[in-house]
Amino acid sequence: MPAFTFDQILQQGVRQGKIPGLSRDSREWFRDTANKTTNVTPRQMIQNSKRLRGSVLVGNMYAFFYDPKMKKELPYYDRFPLVFPIEKAPNGFLGINMHYLPYILRAKLMDALYQLSTNQKFDATTRLDLSYQILKGASRFKPFKPTVKRYLTSHIRSRFLYIQPNEWDIALFLPVERFQKASKQQVFKDSKDAI
Repeated sequence: MPAFTFDQILQQGVRQGKIPGLSRDSREWFRDTANKTTNVTPRQMIQNSKRLRGSVLVGNMYAFFYDPKMKKELPYYDRFPLVFPIEKAPNGFLGINMHYLPYILRAKLMDALYQLSTNQKFDATTRLDLSYQILKGASRFKPFKPTVKRYLTSHIRSRFLYIQPNEWDIALFLPVERFQKASKQQVFKDSKDAI
């Protein structure tokens, strides 16, 4: 999805008095509008070279193409993860792939994660103060369990598309997950069962 689509949704929301991330009403409006956006593909999103990064920072949101090392053994996997990295790991990082949750659980988890925002500006200075221990230790983050995945640098197939904090709710609900070997309905069911 080209950046102008993010911009269009943001501008439309601002015209209606919605401020990204600040109120539940605003978050729901951006999520609903993004979920109704059907003309978006991962390839269009990643072609926006102004937002591409060579590495990730813990607490920011990124989308990228991925080809897992153990894909033959996995029951399924997401070729276009939408991830909040939570910690560095040897040869890669550990992250929360929001695509593994049904939309309603994505919203609940994101609402809880907003409490870990470093500030309320929702600009380039905003990130989530994340760690695996924080997520594991608080019941309000319970839906994170099926989303934690390890990503190996050698299997990343694109640069990282940095998602600005004022666009998190839009990216969260764009229908761009690309599950292989199972339908998203099956993945969502398995995630709910795991929670």
